[in-house]
Amino acid sequence: MKFGKSICVLNVGGTRYAFTREVIRDFPLRRVSRLHACATEKEVLELCDDYDRDRNEFFFDRHAQAFVFIMLYVRSGKLRFVPGVCELSFYTEMLYWGLESAHLDSCCQKRLDDRMSEIGLDSLSEGDLRVSGDESQSPGGSVQRIALTGRARWLEKMRKTFEEPNSSLAAQLLASVSVIFVIVSMIMLCASTLPDWNTAKRNTVEEHRIVEAVCIGWFTAECIVRFLVARDKWDFLRRPLNIIDVIAITPYYVTMAMARAGMPGAGLGVAGVILRVLRMMRVFWLMKLARHFLGLQTLGLTLRRCYREMVMLMVFVCVAMAIYSALAQLLEHGLDLGTQNHDYASIPAAAWWVIISMTTVGYGDVYPVTVGGRVLGGMCVVSGIVLLALPITFIYHSFVQCYHELKLRSARYARSLSAE
Repeated sequence: MKFGKSICVLNVGGTRYAFTREVIRDFPLRRVSRLHACATEKEVLELCDDYDRDRNEFFFDRHAQAFVFIMLYVRSGKLRFVPGVCELSFYTEMLYWGLESAHLDSCCQKRLDDRMSEIGLDSLSEGDLRVSGDESQSPGGSVQRIALTGRARWLEKMRKTFEEPNSSLAAQLLASVSVIFVIVSMIMLCASTLPDWNTAKRNTVEEHRIVEAVCIGWFTAECIVRFLVARDKWDFLRRPLNIIDVIAITPYYVTMAMARAGMPGAGLGVAGVILRVLRMMRVFWLMKLARHFLGLQTLGLTLRRCYREMVMLMVFVCVAMAIYSALAQLLEHGLDLGTQNHDYASIPAAAWWVIISMTTVGYGDVYPVTVGGRVLGGMCVVSGIVLLALPITFIYHSFVQCYHELKLRSARYARSLSAE
């Protein structure tokens, strides 16, 4: 800013906020930070409604209470809706100040998605919600994003490339290569359990090592780069998918360290068991596909939101299993009527029959032989169907809602990328 005083005053709906030039320059809200780059009053008036040169005061005819909540986001990093204010009205305020729906907390994002879906805004772009003041601007004065330094711009571009597969063609290619490596590593893992694998591996041991090393090298490099370009390193380390990445990569290096230490064999007691367990942990690589497929993301979000229903389902099953297994052990073995069924010699043994009967699997390896046991088995099957069906309805509706929500977010994000 090449004019005015060192103290800048923002007047938003009658509420005044005073900041220094340095704070304005690095302000998290794009509309405010762009004031620092203005060289003339004409450029300033393209960003605000009025300007007082004497007091260096910028006037914004906007919702004062909404801006209070936006300022809370600037201070604390958490953005929530204003109580009693329409979600879409607050959303227009967010767009005016340069915020996107992704800045909202997850609960408020869900409310916004539901609201947009209710009034049929699924097919509209975010630009359709902008205020008329922005729409009336000339092309030369259109809203632009905050100018970033060269290094910051490069880091943001790299972050989008690795974290957001639909952000660019390079990101799509990178995601495709990552999926190919996941598939190759899974094929290698499955093939290693075949009976003829050891013979084939002895004949082509060098080729198998190269393929394995290339896959691990790709996953390791991808994880390191994503960590380096992450905005918040601590938040990156806490994400479940990133934890799974580390769990899937670590076994290879532990195996190499054990081999260097002279324990390469699979039959070295505890060390051999640990080695086989670590190798099998590579199956967690499949979870990396959740970054690229909406269905897996929907499944994870559904399980996270329906954990209470899942716990309730487990409680139902455990209570019924305890009751039926005790009765089955009594009727088939405990009464000692000359027809003892040794498959029900204990309650834990009978619990296996109960669980496969309640889930209507029925392997046939264990079955009752007494009249009372068969009647109990019929009751067990019928009650199992009823108990499993009760919470499934809630889980199903939550799955449909999560899928619709993620699909809406994906479509809105794709439109924002095309607008850029």
